[in-house]
Amino acid sequence: MIRPPAELGQRLDEVDTPALILDLDAFEANLSALDKSLAGRKVRVRPHAKMHKSPEVAKRQLARGAVGVCCQKVSEAEAMVEGGVTDVLVSNEVVGAQKIRRLAALAKRAHIGVCVDDASNLRALEESGAKLDVYIELEVGMRRCGIEPGEQAVQLAKQVTGTKHLRFAGLQAYHGRAQHMRTMEERQAAIEGAAQHVAEMKRLLKKAGIECPIVTGAGSGTYMLEVEAGWDEIQVGSYAFMDVDYAKNEQAAPMPRFQHALFVLATVMSRASDRAIVDAGLKASSVDSGLPTVWQRPGVAYVGASDEHGKLEGKDLPRLGEKLLLVPGHCDPTVNLYDWYVCVRGGRVEALWPITARGAVL
Repeated sequence: MIRPPAELGQRLDEVDTPALILDLDAFEANLSALDKSLAGRKVRVRPHAKMHKSPEVAKRQLARGAVGVCCQKVSEAEAMVEGGVTDVLVSNEVVGAQKIRRLAALAKRAHIGVCVDDASNLRALEESGAKLDVYIELEVGMRRCGIEPGEQAVQLAKQVTGTKHLRFAGLQAYHGRAQHMRTMEERQAAIEGAAQHVAEMKRLLKKAGIECPIVTGAGSGTYMLEVEAGWDEIQVGSYAFMDVDYAKNEQAAPMPRFQHALFVLATVMSRASDRAIVDAGLKASSVDSGLPTVWQRPGVAYVGASDEHGKLEGKDLPRLGEKLLLVPGHCDPTVNLYDWYVCVRGGRVEALWPITARGAVL
């Protein structure tokens, strides 16, 4: 971890660049918007830490009533537990002897859950001797991990209930593709299809005499649709920060509107008559979901990136040395490029939070 690019109390324009900026007012407003949207509903919130990779962010979500966090990798879960988070679901399959040994060690320190979609993987988890919550991951339209509802999935649930150390905790049903469908109509149709898979699986489990304690899943683009369809737990992540890609989604009831809270601060390092070059390129902002946008600078566009440079074009281009805020195209992989959040309120640095799980891909 390198030294932070800022000091407490500095003005935003004094922060070294590129820097990952978290607007605390917007971040806290997003947490409140989630709370308000769920008021009066019996649903558990388990935010996804793969997005923010920081126990400091997780602790603030837990303080709002979250039951724990999700992670995608064992190393992320390790970072969360080391940072004081005591309930973690690895909402992914964990395969391989080394990873399972680490997961078993983690289960001695915290309440740990994991997903399965294969009987041989289940046997390996049981042989580790770890006490784990096990969720069967359903294929509900993502076409990634997961098992189709049916007799094979019922047999997998029976195998979980027959183990000595593992507890059948329920179903994971996450439709990631639906998160970025632009219209509410498209997202509604996708989640209706996922709900049919969940209902069929719950019916089959009940017929087999197996209780399904929890259906978990749902993301920032659809979570209210899953809540209305009967999910017990939501795994929202990007709602806390937002990015360019999520902002392209049509926003309509029952989904609330969240604010941009995450930015990349960049400096103009070169200036010509038709362009300005900033010091934030591919290594400062992920472009897998599109280029970043320039915050509150109408007429100025970020039009291209190379390793260490970003190209701006448009009217009223910024001057040499001027600092600008960029909205990342995709917050999750952008966060993974930085060691620190520079937390700002009222134009000054209020806190510096380490991104503990940066690079945690094992």
